[in-house]
Amino acid sequence: MMIVAASLRMSSAFVPSAKTIGRRFMTRVAASDSEFDNFSAKTCFMFPGQGAQFVGMCSDVVKDVPAAKALFDEASEILGYDLLQVCTEGPKEKLDSTVVSQPAIFVASMAAVEKLRQESGEEALEEATCAMGLSLGEYSALCFAGALSFADGVKITKARGEAMQAASDAVDTGMVSVIGLDSDQVKELCGAASKKSGAQVQIANYLCKGNYAVSGESSACDAVAELAKPDFGARMTVKLAVAGAFHTEFMAPAVSSLEEVLGEVEIKKPRIPVISNVDAKPHSDPETIKKLLATQVTSPVLWEKTMESILSKDFGKAYELGPGKVTAGILKRFSKTAECTNVDV
Repeated sequence: MMIVAASLRMSSAFVPSAKTIGRRFMTRVAASDSEFDNFSAKTCFMFPGQGAQFVGMCSDVVKDVPAAKALFDEASEILGYDLLQVCTEGPKEKLDSTVVSQPAIFVASMAAVEKLRQESGEEALEEATCAMGLSLGEYSALCFAGALSFADGVKITKARGEAMQAASDAVDTGMVSVIGLDSDQVKELCGAASKKSGAQVQIANYLCKGNYAVSGESSACDAVAELAKPDFGARMTVKLAVAGAFHTEFMAPAVSSLEEVLGEVEIKKPRIPVISNVDAKPHSDPETIKKLLATQVTSPVLWEKTMESILSKDFGKAYELGPGKVTAGILKRFSKTAECTNVDV
């Protein structure tokens, strides 16, 4: 087990055995972005996004899985503070902050991978035929797929959180979840709220029918909450505990900072397809993946299309790896019979 921990500290985790890689990818070809067009969703690995964090997470996994503890040790060295302590002890306000929650969820998700590895063996990881992550979770999916090293994942999520927090601080913005309406109705609601408030608001997260999150100026978000039930028949609205209007042009100031840090790290072709939040498609060209990651912070999350896509691609089963059960819950909204195993932390 000490050997495993040592290897993790060199950020060599989250790839199958050398024998498996050699068997699958013995011959490297010139960069192409269409190699995963006909991917299989027989076994999907899903990773959560911001909001899944909770005080106390990972307290057990670091005791039971030495490799998970090694990840937190490495991450803390990169971040300059004790990430595990914040995850396990809080305070909640600090863990919920964008600058901390993003690397925290990334590391917690990778810890869940190590939990599955220890409990079910390398074979369970090699069984994955595709991966996806909800917004921030896309970095976890890319790390699992070998496109991104663990250390670089910590650096990027740290920088991403800082940049998005700065963009949020520049304008008074927020997000609201709208429950009980279809996407066309929510678009109409956003239009009415913008007209009433004189401010901008739009759909930011297309999660599933009946569950969409909107982002915009705070006055427009307030108008969404005021109009949703009486004027549009929504079941409910929930103000989300996030720093600002994620996945809209309000995050544009964060793009240059994210592009800068992405330019400093290596992105490789994933060993399995990883579905982008921007266009709900997998990409095999590393440069295209980098560009989409920078675009992602200002583009709506097309999770609804991602779920529809995997269910049409020979879907067999899914694993959700990381804190919470959000992605598993959304999958069940599309198919009540879909098999999904939670590897929680």
